[in-house]
Amino acid sequence: MKLAFKDDTATMPEEAAGLPPLLAVQLWQNPCWLSFRVNFIAAGFNRHVYSAIELRHGLKRPEVVVIYALRLKDGLTATEISLSSAFPKNTISRAIQVLLRRKLVRRATDSQDRRSFVLRLTAAGRSIVDEAIPPMVEREQAMLAALSPAEQHMLHALLTKIVVASPQWNEACENEEAS
Repeated sequence: MKLAFKDDTATMPEEAAGLPPLLAVQLWQNPCWLSFRVNFIAAGFNRHVYSAIELRHGLKRPEVVVIYALRLKDGLTATEISLSSAFPKNTISRAIQVLLRRKLVRRATDSQDRRSFVLRLTAAGRSIVDEAIPPMVEREQAMLAALSPAEQHMLHALLTKIVVASPQWNEACENEEAS
């Protein structure tokens, strides 16, 4: 099996002995090493954080993604949220409908384009996000504790570089699907 990344030093280290056998194989003998690691880390964050928010506030992950995005930058369109979240537009649209019914967001006419609408957080929506952020930050800090500050900075820079390049790899995938 061809590995996308070949590291001759990537033999299973001693710490692999304490891991479940499949996890060790997925870490050191996996042709899709990046997607495994990213998905594993994301699941470790998402499962914990989003289930707590759903239990407390009855909001599903796409709904939280919308209000979180609006807390970062109020006045976004559904398309902007979809593009930055990797959720399909129809999933974001359904989430917005739930949030509008629950009065956690409101729709306003876009001052730049009167034919378009932007979304704004209500005080109730802002309150939910403001309550959710500290446990999210705590979870992320716990996950990053295995890295030194310099390693955290490097990880931040490298992952940012991949995300910034996403239009190119999204385009490549679309071209493959079209052929």
